[in-house]
Amino acid sequence: MLKKNEDAFGQGMYDYFKGEEANEIIERDDGYIDITQGAKHYLSEYKDWSPHERKAMKYARGRVLDIGCGAGRHSIYLQEKGLVVLGIDNSPMALKVCKERGLKKTKLLPITQITSKLGRFDTILMLGNNFGLVGNKKTAIWLLKKFYSMTSPDARIIAASMDVYATDKPEHLWYHKYNRKRGRMGGQVRIRARYKKYITPWFDYLIVSKKEMEMILKGTGWQVKRYLDHGPAYIAIIEKER
Repeated sequence: MLKKNEDAFGQGMYDYFKGEEANEIIERDDGYIDITQGAKHYLSEYKDWSPHERKAMKYARGRVLDIGCGAGRHSIYLQEKGLVVLGIDNSPMALKVCKERGLKKTKLLPITQITSKLGRFDTILMLGNNFGLVGNKKTAIWLLKKFYSMTSPDARIIAASMDVYATDKPEHLWYHKYNRKRGRMGGQVRIRARYKKYITPWFDYLIVSKKEMEMILKGTGWQVKRYLDHGPAYIAIIEKER
């Protein structure tokens, strides 16, 4: 879990929730720096979501586990539709926002500490590019097998990522090659977030193409049933193999 001085994501969300302008800076381990969509995105309403994200909500059912729930935009929407949702995040301040916005069930928990003690689920949400929270291929496979054992026979994973290779920017193309030289996947980025004086620890975030997504799923008991596309971004609707 993030310490108070490390909670850049959550503090930005909370400040924006309370009416303050807030934008995060993402720093990559090669020195590349970018400004994110910011807390405004995490707190956006359904009508402002991308079309493929709105469509993805139709595939959620039963008991839902929202991994990296952030400010709770997906969890709260599904809760209002009558689903039972547990939102987990490693950011204390993000969960504070969730609770103040009305999300009933939250738990401070990083993705790698998910266990069957949380219960049995019918839907696992990994939206907002949160398939990336797996960090690397090895951890992704381990987690997918764990998800298989703690979900119902007709369970779904709704996972968002993007084709990281759909770019012509030299700084990104160079980074893909740099990663491969280090024995990493091209889209395995090492980053940290900054907001005001808050700085997260460095962490790995995995962005994968559709082909890579299917390669990671192979042998885990899961398979992609369909993709919902939005430019290079996509949401994979993943179900158990029959």
